[in-house]
Amino acid sequence: MKLTNKGRYAVMAMAELAKHDTKLPMNLSEISIRQGISMSFLEQIFLQLKNKDLVQSVRGPSGGYILMKSPEEIKLSNIINAVDEKVKTVRCKKDSRKGCNGKSVKCITHDLWAELEHHIMYFFEKNTLRDLVSKTNNKFNMEIKK
Repeated sequence: MKLTNKGRYAVMAMAELAKHDTKLPMNLSEISIRQGISMSFLEQIFLQLKNKDLVQSVRGPSGGYILMKSPEEIKLSNIINAVDEKVKTVRCKKDSRKGCNGKSVKCITHDLWAELEHHIMYFFEKNTLRDLVSKTNNKFNMEIKK
């Protein structure tokens, strides 16, 4: 499966914003430190997220970024698509006449990998930032109780 760091880091950064007070801006250096993502990479990611109206920049000494929508309204698929990521489990292009191995037929496992890709995209489509943050908080709370 192919999902690059850009897609993963975008989700991580947005989750960091979602668990932060959504009314107060959070600066990229804070996200960078908390998530271990380089500032230059975050700047690229946030430019794309801003262009897709997922985040808004706030200027000033206590500026940073805030979510444009509530965490319940932002699907993980929105984030991945905003940074031009594609989940790809097959080597061939879906509409190509050539198959995965460069021949005119699809490889024997093509349909298996295509179905997996569909399931992954469905997972990203049905899960929101709120779901992600809630799962993280629940896991953290369970570990504290042990």
